[in-house]
Amino acid sequence: MIATAIRLAADGRRPSDASPPDPELSVADIEPVTQLPCTPGAFLRHYAVNHFPGRLALIVALVVVAQTIDTMEAVALKRVIDGVSAAAAGRSDGADVMVWFFVLSGIWIGGQVFWRLHQMANIFTAPTARALVQKHLYGYLMGHSPRYFQDNFAGKLGQRIKQAGQSITQVMEILCYDAVRMLIVLSVSIVLLFANDPRLGGILLAWAAVYGTVSFLLARRCIVLSQAMSAAGSTLTGRLVDGIANADLVRGFARVDHERRHLGEFVDNERNCSRRLRWFLLMIRSFQSASVCALLILLCWISIVDAVAGRMTPGTFVLVFTLAAQVTMTVWNLSNQMLNFFEQIGVLSEALELVSVPHEITDPPAAVPLAVRGGAIAFENVRFAHPDGKPLFSDFDLRIAPGEKVALVGPSGAGKSTLVKLLRRQYDPTGGRILIDGQDIARVTWDSVNAAIAEVPQQPGVFHRPIRENIRYGRLDADDAMVIRAAMDANCHDYIMQRPAGYDTIVGEQGIKLSGGERQRLAIARALLKDSRILVLDEATSALDSESEHHIQEALWRLFQGRTVIAIAHRLSTITGMDRIVVLDQGRIVEEGSHAALVARGGLYGQLWARQAGGFIAED
Repeated sequence: MIATAIRLAADGRRPSDASPPDPELSVADIEPVTQLPCTPGAFLRHYAVNHFPGRLALIVALVVVAQTIDTMEAVALKRVIDGVSAAAAGRSDGADVMVWFFVLSGIWIGGQVFWRLHQMANIFTAPTARALVQKHLYGYLMGHSPRYFQDNFAGKLGQRIKQAGQSITQVMEILCYDAVRMLIVLSVSIVLLFANDPRLGGILLAWAAVYGTVSFLLARRCIVLSQAMSAAGSTLTGRLVDGIANADLVRGFARVDHERRHLGEFVDNERNCSRRLRWFLLMIRSFQSASVCALLILLCWISIVDAVAGRMTPGTFVLVFTLAAQVTMTVWNLSNQMLNFFEQIGVLSEALELVSVPHEITDPPAAVPLAVRGGAIAFENVRFAHPDGKPLFSDFDLRIAPGEKVALVGPSGAGKSTLVKLLRRQYDPTGGRILIDGQDIARVTWDSVNAAIAEVPQQPGVFHRPIRENIRYGRLDADDAMVIRAAMDANCHDYIMQRPAGYDTIVGEQGIKLSGGERQRLAIARALLKDSRILVLDEATSALDSESEHHIQEALWRLFQGRTVIAIAHRLSTITGMDRIVVLDQGRIVEEGSHAALVARGGLYGQLWARQAGGFIAED
């Protein structure tokens, strides 16, 4: 199974291509997630109460029954030994010895049966809980605005989601198994000791109270240290991914030694955080081991003294020893899990702190899907400022008629790319409104706005999947004929078929196996298949050779037909045939008109046109 999954991942195929989806996860489990608990405790309660109450209750019940049965072994042993002693002394015929022996055998068998049932229940809970948490975190993560993804490492985000799913299953297992076992052993042992010797029961009860109180106080400090270690580890992972992703840049500038020293700072920080946590855990374990040893010695010493003095039967002596051993082993096993528990709490806390921040852009409660008819666009009194407070647009107005093809030009920082991001609602304006066919995009669903707009960016996103799937991403229900038709219209069918695997070719991470022109034409094919009424084009031909530019220009002309087009132009020679050219400077429209009229006017556009060698100006 694992080998198959690895092979499929290497081939770029989805796991669902090889195995059916888990029937235990309903459609509701994969719907968009708009809220997440932001603390580990609230997060655990949310999934325990809302998703797995029955299963977790069954798991806890099985642990309670199994551990209670195991703890009652001490009672059966007491009866057997006292019966044997009485028979040996001639005070009994020994008949009750065999009865208690069968009871003891039943305890051994019954305990094993219930532990196996517990493991079976866990099989149907832990993997599903891990999958559900990862799906929900991913669903919430993808609802963040582009600004959020610009501020965080992609590798760090992916690792946190995966680790959060793993951590919640381990935390639940420790709480529902190890902690419940310890509580049952202590509770049953206290009751049994009180029934046989109130002094010993009182000692165990007092010890449990002191032990629990001190452990709780130490745990609060341990959680802080574990969160610091998790944050340091997460930052280190992000730096690792950043360096690896830019390996060519590092090698090109001969900066391997620099990157090694740079990474060393984060490695040292993670090491120091880990060391502080482990020293503190050593102190906790020292307290726990000293407490457990003190309890074991005290109980055994009192029992030995009483047994020698004849105040305690051999069976009661064995009962005390057996219960003391069970308490000691159970508490010690839980203490050994403490490092893992606090590490997982730290991982979960850091993941929630990173992922569960409130969404910057949300749909209003009464949002309805955008209904696009002609594709008219209007910016009305739009105001916008960058996060640093620097204003860009102030009472900005621009109207684009249905089917009109408009180019946005201007020097770097003029606001061209920001205007397009506002149209796609990647940012929300601080004032004014943006309309599509008369509908305020702030009052409709964000998904419907993006569905109405097809974009061909300068650096198109490409999945590490087959070419066929990358094109079909524009319309998931498209058949192969539609995919091929779009590829032909985008002038990329020929280069696809020249590859041995054709449309099944895996393009690599971010399409690294494709040239810049090939990636661009693939993005155009995807936009053609999407067939939206509005097209946004971030000119990508400026860095391409003449032949690639020719192929892309032909494909773009097909893409323009029947659509409202907004093209950000860096190479002015590519937009001379547009219906209207809008010249921006510092967030204001300074000129607009046709190419010929603007050149004749001799304003900013004319200066840019005259200045260009090959038709290129710096992008935003």
